[in-house]
Amino acid sequence: MSSTNPKILAFSGSLRTESWNHKLVVAASRGAEAAGAMVTIIRLRDFPMPLYDQEVEDASGLPENCLKLKELFKAHHGFIVGCPEYNSSISAVLKNTVDWVSRPSEGEAPLECFDRKVVGLTAASPGGLGGIRGLPVERMLFGHIKAIVLPNQFALGKCHEAFDATGNLSDETQRGMAEGVGRAVAELAVKVGRVTA
Repeated sequence: MSSTNPKILAFSGSLRTESWNHKLVVAASRGAEAAGAMVTIIRLRDFPMPLYDQEVEDASGLPENCLKLKELFKAHHGFIVGCPEYNSSISAVLKNTVDWVSRPSEGEAPLECFDRKVVGLTAASPGGLGGIRGLPVERMLFGHIKAIVLPNQFALGKCHEAFDATGNLSDETQRGMAEGVGRAVAELAVKVGRVTA
């Protein structure tokens, strides 16, 4: 896979229509775009899948929406991921998505969708900690499936007060931190050789 510009896939692990984590992913994506990346923003609710069950996979193969997601993941050099904190851990839909997408298709290298892909993590929560307790779980998850997880991340506390009526972060510092994650994903994707001219 090669491109003159990095291609970044952005999504959150929340299914809510007005998800704060989705809004934060959109904000972070602007940093990637400013760094020259082509960003695709998706919602996991548009790719519903059953809970991962190997017997289902053995009997029926990978679900259609899993195959669609795998093609999207393989076509992008990095990911911006919004990580809602559920009971100090990862959301079920995000974990289930990773579990399905990580399954190899015929002729596909192990973990091809994640191998050396750059991942930038964000989290948003109405609480003061901004969902930061769940981010180590995300970091461990993506790190163990061969992705390169950025050391910098952004957890947005009191997110219900952070966005204006148009969905933009009102505070310049917070906006800069969110965009910094997206920018770093785009820049590192080039540096690690995922993108070639």
